Amino acid sequence: MTGALRAFDAARLEALTTRFRNVRVAVLGDYFLDKYLDIDPARAEPSLETGRTAHQVVGIRHAPGAAGTVVNNLASLGAGRIITIGFTGNDGEGWELRQDLAALGCDLTHLHVEPTRVTPTYLKPCDRTRPGLEGEHDRYDIKNDQPTPARIEQALLASLDATLPNVDALIVMDQVKEADRGALTARLIAALAERAPRFPRTIFWADSRGRIRLYRNVMVKVNQFELTDEENPAPGACVPDAVIHAETEAFAARLGAPVFATAGERGVRVSGPDPVTVPSVRVAGPVDPTGAGDSFTAGSVLALASGATRPEAALVGNLVASVTVRQLATTGTAAPGDLLSALALWKEQNP
Repeated sequence: MTGALRAFDAARLEALTTRFRNVRVAVLGDYFLDKYLDIDPARAEPSLETGRTAHQVVGIRHAPGAAGTVVNNLASLGAGRIITIGFTGNDGEGWELRQDLAALGCDLTHLHVEPTRVTPTYLKPCDRTRPGLEGEHDRYDIKNDQPTPARIEQALLASLDATLPNVDALIVMDQVKEADRGALTARLIAALAERAPRFPRTIFWADSRGRIRLYRNVMVKVNQFELTDEENPAPGACVPDAVIHAETEAFAARLGAPVFATAGERGVRVSGPDPVTVPSVRVAGPVDPTGAGDSFTAGSVLALASGATRPEAALVGNLVASVTVRQLATTGTAAPGDLLSALALWKEQNP
């Protein structure tokens, strides 16, 4: 860890977070709806027709997911302006998603409503008597199973070009694993590589579930397994530090831009010219890692746009993630005030 990070204190953190309100950020990507169905087991009854259990839903909760999770965290951290670029279906889930995003104060001008597409949805039944992750049933996913039409690609490109001159940062959230079925098609990815050099003062940051190696000229966040192309790591597996260090530098050289490689409790490796590993905040008790990478992205990008160095931005991202992982079975968020206590804990752990 560098001396500059050891000197990072509450005053520096507050100086950065105070500037968050001035940051204009666009989020281009796959907008999902996270929808929770709260089930009361005591009210279960047999179906008269089939005899199978009819679970009774006593509450419904929903929040923006995937690219929307990043947006949720940007809003909670106090970003000045958030512009959404993507699409939803003309369906009930799309209506709910748009209402949730509007409630966060987002500009929805470039979130297109497409009648030929469904709104991707993670449907999560939950046993209300078992709090946290233990109460979650199997998840049901709603996705588009056909390629994204060229007409939608063109609309997204037009929105990108209209937005780039007016933002400080562009976050790309490529959530759909199947090629060319979401917002980030090969055509969009190529367009980003071409446009990024034309906007040298704009932060370009990408995170991709399955295609991160296709990106060029933009900063990327990868986890240790994406860095080494391991698709199905065994529980508890980890990539050796030496491999992470070497692969991070090799990837940055091919990419033509910095790389932030996350490795859970072992911290984040930031590529050169002065590579550094930024320790994470070690959190006690049960945690929910769902969305941790998205909250890291939100914090890191806002910090970069507010004048942070890359190691400082990684630290801010770690602080945000340490807050959100403690929020179980929900879309976790962090506010600037939450980060001060997280920083105090981090400094205690890294004297």
